[in-house]
Amino acid sequence: MSTPASTPHAERAEPPGSAARARGLTKAYGSGETTVLALDAVDVDIARRRFTAVMGPSGSGKSTLMHTLAGLDSVSAGQVWLGDTEITGLKERELTQLRRDRVGFMFQSFNLIPTLNARENITLPMDIAGKRPDAEWLEHVIDTLGLRDRLRHRPAQLSGGQQQRVACARALASRPELIFADEPTGNLDSRAGLEVLGFLREAVDALGQTVVMVTHDPGAAAHSDLVLFLADGRIVDEMDRPTAEAVLERMKRFDVLHGAPHAPDGAPHDTGAAPQSAPDEA
Repeated sequence: MSTPASTPHAERAEPPGSAARARGLTKAYGSGETTVLALDAVDVDIARRRFTAVMGPSGSGKSTLMHTLAGLDSVSAGQVWLGDTEITGLKERELTQLRRDRVGFMFQSFNLIPTLNARENITLPMDIAGKRPDAEWLEHVIDTLGLRDRLRHRPAQLSGGQQQRVACARALASRPELIFADEPTGNLDSRAGLEVLGFLREAVDALGQTVVMVTHDPGAAAHSDLVLFLADGRIVDEMDRPTAEAVLERMKRFDVLHGAPHAPDGAPHDTGAAPQSAPDEA
């Protein structure tokens, strides 16, 4: 899907500190001669209230980077922080609570409950956690995403773009510190994908959220403030205020320089497990 950007980037002052950061982040799968190095001593800072896109050829480590930053996957070496909290070394129960309270997720599959209407799907993670949503914030999110007249509809009564908007509202509903979006437009046509990207942009500009999006689409990346380029498990370049054309040219250069990928993104890790359980954690 090609989705050229149409939403201008707003000028705004950046608050100090990072929403997430990693130092020497390394992730290896297997051992001995069969070892696959998905991330190789990565240093990265994710700025608050900015939209960061992560790109790279298949096998570059972009999904693994997102999963380790989000605490969905363990690290082989290095350190990861969410805000001021170092998450490497936390027990699974502590990670579950951290993801539930401080992180939002969006994925290609919308993961909506078919028997619940849109509003019920949006508030489900908080309902499971026994938390009451901030009513004013929730209504603001619903209006920002244009879901007011769809709240009583079940997923089967919604288009793909509308379902992803519901998933976006669910990610935003608890006002998380950071939203991770893994190919959020991957199952959408160009028009619906462009719409969802516009809403993610709006979440940053109007709602003050922080978004990290993994994508293979230069047009999608052009909606971000910053693109990080991965190759062979390392961040090899970045682009501020990207355009689709500039991103595409940069990716072509990486294809020439780095050739075929050395390992599948996510490696043998079951990347669907934690995303599927995300509603239970929020």
